[in-house]
Amino acid sequence: MRHLAPLFIVASALLCAPVHADNTGAVSKAKNAAEQWLASADAGQYDKNWEESASAFKKAVTKAQWENSLKSVRGPLGPLKSRTLAAADYTQSLPGAPKGEYVVIRYTSEYANKAGVVETVTPMLDADGTWRVSGYFVKR
Repeated sequence: MRHLAPLFIVASALLCAPVHADNTGAVSKAKNAAEQWLASADAGQYDKNWEESASAFKKAVTKAQWENSLKSVRGPLGPLKSRTLAAADYTQSLPGAPKGEYVVIRYTSEYANKAGVVETVTPMLDADGTWRVSGYFVKR
């Protein structure tokens, strides 16, 4: 019986490896999408930012609502000074969201008027197979 334990651990690792590899690719693509999306927000291109968002996002929030939200949340922070990736977690379900593929990405950011800001960006795999941001939350 003692000899079966190492075999079980090796077998488990082999079974999990392909899933992990798939998630690694998804996380990488989602991070790229988040970085491009954040770049347009950082540049104050809120209309472009909305256009780059996931279809579910655009159905939930109008372009004007999004522009007003970003101005009210990010305006007082001032210009971005730095942003550091804190975590990126793949999931297939989020509370209140339809089933799908998501990556919840958290950054620790420093703005001119506030340090220690936590930004959570949630890209999803959109219907056309492209990763796009479906959610954004700023904790000051």
